[in-house]
Amino acid sequence: MKALIIDGYVDEPACFGVPPYISPYIRYLAGAMREQGIHTQDIFYSAIDSIRINPKYHEKIIKEADLVVVIAGMTVPGKYLRSTPINLQELHSIIRTVTGEVVIGGPIRLGFSSEGGKKASILSGLGNAFCCRADVEAFVYDLVRDGKLTDPANVIERLRSVQEIGRWGTKGAFIIRQHPDYPNVMCELETYRGCGRKKHCSFCTEPFYGKPAHRPVDDVILEVQALYQEGSRHFRIGRQPDLLSYQSNDKGGDLPVPNPEAIESLYMGIRQVAPDLQVLHMDNANPATIAAFPEESRQILSTIVKYHTSGDVAAMGMESADPGVIKRNGLKVSPDEMFSAIELINKIGAKRGASGMPELLPGLNFVHGLMGETKETFRLNYDFLKKVLDSGLLLRRINIRQVMAFEGTPMFGNDAAVAKHKKEFLRYKEKVRKEIDLPMLRKLVPAGTILRNVLLEVNDGNTTFGRQMGSYPLLIGLPSNLGIGQYMDVTVVDHGFRSITAIPYPIDINNAELDLLQRVPGLGKVMAAKIFRERPYMDAQELISKTSVGTDILKYIQL
Repeated sequence: MKALIIDGYVDEPACFGVPPYISPYIRYLAGAMREQGIHTQDIFYSAIDSIRINPKYHEKIIKEADLVVVIAGMTVPGKYLRSTPINLQELHSIIRTVTGEVVIGGPIRLGFSSEGGKKASILSGLGNAFCCRADVEAFVYDLVRDGKLTDPANVIERLRSVQEIGRWGTKGAFIIRQHPDYPNVMCELETYRGCGRKKHCSFCTEPFYGKPAHRPVDDVILEVQALYQEGSRHFRIGRQPDLLSYQSNDKGGDLPVPNPEAIESLYMGIRQVAPDLQVLHMDNANPATIAAFPEESRQILSTIVKYHTSGDVAAMGMESADPGVIKRNGLKVSPDEMFSAIELINKIGAKRGASGMPELLPGLNFVHGLMGETKETFRLNYDFLKKVLDSGLLLRRINIRQVMAFEGTPMFGNDAAVAKHKKEFLRYKEKVRKEIDLPMLRKLVPAGTILRNVLLEVNDGNTTFGRQMGSYPLLIGLPSNLGIGQYMDVTVVDHGFRSITAIPYPIDINNAELDLLQRVPGLGKVMAAKIFRERPYMDAQELISKTSVGTDILKYIQL
């Protein structure tokens, strides 16, 4: 029996799976198939990007598979550097090509929309495809018996257990070797899913996954060990709504009490089984947890900084600074509480680390189009961000999006404010980019900052774009045509609203293009031209004697 997993990419508040990320769904599926008797050499993986590049080759693979499983779904669509999640036309094309059984799963089961601000629609017209409305990995596990397919009509849709994914996550680690970016693959790790709040935000999809189901610490560590043995060196603890609440103690309040000891055991254990890892980052943190339990949160954040790699981001959902919107939508934090959370994370994590980025910074998420939104909401949100900027605190990321309403949430059918305030939203977003993002970025990575291990990913004319591996990495443009797939250290030279311009570090003074020399911090066009004319140089002393360049430039160059 041959099985094919097609990765259409997922983007959820608590799970990311767009390259270079690989989501847990893929690995769980591979592990479930393997446990049910399908040999590893008969389990294949294809990313939707690979199918786009070579459709004829993949058409043959799809037709030869006895079972095709497509993982897809965006509940928080974003902008992506070089990969785009599957669209409905591509999905239907794959379904028509399949000759065996085809199963669709992932967050797409909740509905599909191509962008924020548009209602998510339940899939229809799928022909012979089965869209799993529960956990697709559990469905496939029950569909396959001893390496053979059973009758799908006899399979009951269900949620998987933490014990099952403890086994499947480890057994499915082998699949990462088939990822087109391997070995530069970010493995998203799940600690638990399901929100521990008693009252959920109006747009939240996390309740659809059931009550919080926390994985044992040892299971997560064993999964990391298996991935590490398969060659993975990049990890993000991302598939949970609030890392600070992992293995927390529910004492009946709206929020569970954090468990610092469990998170210490998790991070320490990961470091022990993956001693040469290159990235260990986190994703979501609930600011309400920090506000309610500041001491426990301080311990956890300090643990993260102790064991992680720098450039880390604690993404926090503020959603709105408007008290009326907060109340109407059951949001989790007030502006004052959020400000306190930003202060605490800055106090612990703002120091610059080995990557050139600060150790750990907050990221903020805002959602517009919520119930009760008025034009005043935009002013209140802007004023909050301006307060953060003026206070000297750092934010790594400000995510501004319009709500996507899913059936079964209070927001469904109540998103009229999206269209009503569309023009206001666009003006406000542009204002934030110019007046908040740009000066914040200049403070975050001033000109002359050296950033380590930037992976070059895309060539666009005479510009090469790259990013550091990690959570919400900065987009970096280098004004030169460089080979993609290589790592490079860079020097920051200029700033955009949400990206930066950099040059290779150190600059090869004898061979660099004139345009790159002109961008060396503190050099200028006149001195760069002089250096260019007088090349080559044997050493720094000859460079200084021929050009009278300042010694402060030497830290950016090599001879």
